[in-house]
Amino acid sequence: MRRRHLPLLLALGPAPAALAQPAIAEIDDLVRAFAALPGETAVLLRASGPRGSLQAAHRASAPIFVGSCLKTFILGAWLQEVEAGRLSLDEPLAVNDEHRSLISPVLGGLTGTAPARTVLEAMIAHSDNTATDIALHRIGAARVRALIAGMGLAGTRLPDSTRILFSTLAGAAPGTDLGWAAMGRIADGHPVGTPLAPINPHQTMVSTALDLCTWYERVLAGQVFGEASSLAEFKRISAMADAMPRIAPPDVIAYGKGGSIDWNDSQAIAVAGQMVAGPVRATFFWGANWSGPGDRMREVSDRLVASIRPALGRAASALA
Repeated sequence: MRRRHLPLLLALGPAPAALAQPAIAEIDDLVRAFAALPGETAVLLRASGPRGSLQAAHRASAPIFVGSCLKTFILGAWLQEVEAGRLSLDEPLAVNDEHRSLISPVLGGLTGTAPARTVLEAMIAHSDNTATDIALHRIGAARVRALIAGMGLAGTRLPDSTRILFSTLAGAAPGTDLGWAAMGRIADGHPVGTPLAPINPHQTMVSTALDLCTWYERVLAGQVFGEASSLAEFKRISAMADAMPRIAPPDVIAYGKGGSIDWNDSQAIAVAGQMVAGPVRATFFWGANWSGPGDRMREVSDRLVASIRPALGRAASALA
């Protein structure tokens, strides 16, 4: 059995001990309960408000498969290109089998064109992989990787496209796109070679709690875009992510993105972003990777929510 690193929780800033210690104890219990899940887990919570600040960390620098959490970088890079005049939110993008991918609840069955804004919304709000690959094809994975590298996020790795990722996981030569027709066979459990694990040297969606929290802290503080309208659009679309209402406390806004995978006995779930509760800001990452059948996904998802939602709520009430 691998030795686990226990959570580290610190009270920072001017929070009075009588206020900070109960919050720390409760958040510590919540993080430890999530960290005790089988497999590899990671947590980072950094919160600040008028009464001080607190931090909770568990394997914050460890690489973990985060899946669609990385789509936030595609959105960020696109909005930077809009600012530079090289892309638009209104330009029509082709929707067809050239970039159709698995797990596409919005664009999967559609053919024609859609405005870039609609494509980006589908990518974030519903984690639509066809929308993701359309956007990645238009902007280029290299451009998104340049944004990631420019932010100093060395632990983050973006695939060329979700379809190339699925092709690689199914055993195709690295970098190969097997095409839309092959995706159905892969989904039915027919690999083309020796399947790879989601974390592999070729095509993956890996990051760290530290990388993703650093990204959200900087982008939402206005350090990534040059125009207020770009930040407003980033917030608007990021607030649409379907994971946010589930993990944010009631009547509190959160910006972020979740991700997951169920592949060949490898499972992963993660969520990252920032909660804004009045004067309190809390940047967060919760993630788990484990081995076994996919029927545990609901249980792990529920335990993630049961940990992160009260932790965010406790941080908000303690620091406001």
